[in-house]
Amino acid sequence: MENKNNERIFNMPFASVYPHYIAKAERKGRTKEEVHIIIFWLTGYDENSLIKILENKTDFRAFFDEAPKIHPNVSLIKGMICGYRVEEIENELMRNIRYLDKLIDELAKGKKMEKILRMEQQT
Repeated sequence: MENKNNERIFNMPFASVYPHYIAKAERKGRTKEEVHIIIFWLTGYDENSLIKILENKTDFRAFFDEAPKIHPNVSLIKGMICGYRVEEIENELMRNIRYLDKLIDELAKGKKMEKILRMEQQT
């Protein structure tokens, strides 16, 4: 059953979830620009490519498969999201989707951008 649900998520247009990311951030006093910074950091996309993704209704599978570069520090993203430990999700595509969910959650919870983007010195 989980595999069928995964496929449903993978085939979902990124544009259908994107407004929810923005709304979640804005409800907590954060900005659309901060959501974009997170998306660009995670995927290597820029503003123009994001506009095309939204206009073309690119699904999550293509969104991550065609990403210029998944940030090398994604392995520093840890914790629970949707009832799963993000670092333990075996399917790479689902893990990347949940990484994005986790980063948006952290933004909405008021974390500083430096922490969200894993820029602080790791000890």
